[in-house]
Amino acid sequence: MNLNTFTKIIYMKRRIIFGSIILFFIPFLSHGQIKNDSISKTMKLVQPNYLKAGDTIAFVAPAGILKNKKEVIDDAKKLAESWGLHVVIGKNVFNQNNHFAGTDEERTSDFQKALDNKTIKAIWSARGGYGSARILDKLDYSKFLQDPKWIIGYSDVTAFHGHIHNLGVETIHAMMGTSLMFNEEETKQSIETFRKALFGEALSYEITSSKYNKNGKVAGQLVGGNLSILLTMLGSKSQLNTDGKILFIEEIGEYKYHIDRMLQSLKRAGYFKNCKGLIVGNMSNIKKNTTVWGASIEQLILDVVAEYDFPVLFDFPAGHETDNRALTLGRTIQMNVKKTTSEITFK
Repeated sequence: MNLNTFTKIIYMKRRIIFGSIILFFIPFLSHGQIKNDSISKTMKLVQPNYLKAGDTIAFVAPAGILKNKKEVIDDAKKLAESWGLHVVIGKNVFNQNNHFAGTDEERTSDFQKALDNKTIKAIWSARGGYGSARILDKLDYSKFLQDPKWIIGYSDVTAFHGHIHNLGVETIHAMMGTSLMFNEEETKQSIETFRKALFGEALSYEITSSKYNKNGKVAGQLVGGNLSILLTMLGSKSQLNTDGKILFIEEIGEYKYHIDRMLQSLKRAGYFKNCKGLIVGNMSNIKKNTTVWGASIEQLILDVVAEYDFPVLFDFPAGHETDNRALTLGRTIQMNVKKTTSEITFK
């Protein structure tokens, strides 16, 4: 065999090997990116153990500062204790570092200790605001995945909901410690549904149907949270894949054109293409722009998803209002949107 023939054989072998590698990765490619298997597939998530009397729940502050909030956190501690739980409060919860409840390192430290401590069965966010995304990638989830526990909160904690979902574990979208600042009578449903979700009692909701609803009956895994945070997770390993799932969104303090812009971004990222349903929670304190949008927030949302054939449920009581019903994210739900009343049942 001469040198030229030998070179050709080596070249052909390299092409075959390279081609085989490309063929192997084709199923994982989407828009030029390799997709995390836990993101791309609808899978049954791990359900952390439900709490029981004698278990321990930890308060952490992964985001905004808790200035003058010690009294309300004490009230939240008493609430958990009234359910028979032991409560520990992170060492740095009441720290301040400009906008945040301590430095990134301090907030990470409290969260990491709660993740790693086997005696702690749930991690309850004291408040939201902004800051969770800054510590997501500083945390080591290896011990958490060996012994999963409930991560609880809403708003900015949506960053954790998406990230933990992609790790394959259910979370609870529910009230936070500072939610007890609201009127006790008005938060009764928030408190009771949170307790049910935490202790494993059946969750189901029946609400009056909005005239804007798109009727239909579907089942799917529930994902989502705060719209702004869902947007900021795009392009990261915390981005959700909504294929075959039911998406929940809520928002506060935005202009209508901001909401449209965020929804259009999710649409371009494929959030609605294979989605099975949309639940719209509280759209609170919508700001008035000098240029009138010209349509209701409901119609704005319907216009964005007009080309898709899935049910849409408006006015679900979850988000930045006193009535903030608990949702187990990652759990399969039955969603039945009807003319007069609509139902959501957790399987």
